[in-house]
Amino acid sequence: MKQVCVYCGSNPGVLPQYRQAAADLGNALAAQKIGLVYGGYGEGLMGVVSGAVLAKGGSVCGVTPRGLFGDGKPHAPNMQLIEVEDMHARKQKMMQLADAFIALPGGVGTYEELFETFSWAQLGLHQKPIGLLNTAGFFDPLLTMLHHTTEQGFMGQQALGRLLVFDEPQLLLQQLAVAVPTIQLPGEIHQRG
Repeated sequence: MKQVCVYCGSNPGVLPQYRQAAADLGNALAAQKIGLVYGGYGEGLMGVVSGAVLAKGGSVCGVTPRGLFGDGKPHAPNMQLIEVEDMHARKQKMMQLADAFIALPGGVGTYEELFETFSWAQLGLHQKPIGLLNTAGFFDPLLTMLHHTTEQGFMGQQALGRLLVFDEPQLLLQQLAVAVPTIQLPGEIHQRG
């Protein structure tokens, strides 16, 4: 596992545990020499996780649509910034660059990125593992909804099993690492660069 894409809020949330979990994840990524791919913004949990990786000398790649966050400069001089045309291209580029995905607490944008990644996995467009860092039970209501979706026959139990859910960053990274597939599906979205 060389790079992990992290989806999370551009706001910090109300609980200090959210910021701490983002910092802990950033520290763990840097310690394991796993690069961070993320949305490129320097505020909220996005800024916390990327700042933690950079502070420990880790690799950070931000992907952002031109003009979305102002002048297009990276929030830190020692990170790579890839500018793309629009939000769709942003998500596709992040999916291409990453070997695995982690969602931290966030808003509608975080959910949208998570669900597109999850949906593409169900469709067989990639085999990359997806994890939820369930800090302070943030994702519990979402998991209840997904279990309900399964119980009502709209999604199989196997699909639900694609989500690795842990409340500790180090354990989540360990589980994602063993879940990374050794083969790729034909046409898998996995090009580098």
